[in-house]
Amino acid sequence: MKKILIVDDRSEVRELVAVTLESENYQIQQADNAEKAIAMANREKFDLILMDVMMPGGMDGLEAVRVLKNDPETRNCPVIMLTAKGQEYDRIEGSKAGADDYFVKPFSPLDLLRKIENVLGE
Repeated sequence: MKKILIVDDRSEVRELVAVTLESENYQIQQADNAEKAIAMANREKFDLILMDVMMPGGMDGLEAVRVLKNDPETRNCPVIMLTAKGQEYDRIEGSKAGADDYFVKPFSPLDLLRKIENVLGE
């Protein structure tokens, strides 16, 4: 069973994604900010991280991806950025930070599942 970490400051987004993914037999864990996500990724191995770009607090999703991708322990874990912004600039910044893909909210559960399967090579 693949393990996915969902990182978003909005609990309703995390829950919607979690329900969708659990119905497809993914094991889900959640974090409500970037700092917690990094700590969790350093404690255990995830097959994928879904990371919101904009989060309150000291670190946004882009900076969290930079940290994860520069750490030998977490650099190989794929990251899909989730954002409400669909502008090309944001896609470029996500790619520069090391994100493996980019997905714009709101999204359909089916489209999200396809994106995840594509990134995981399933």
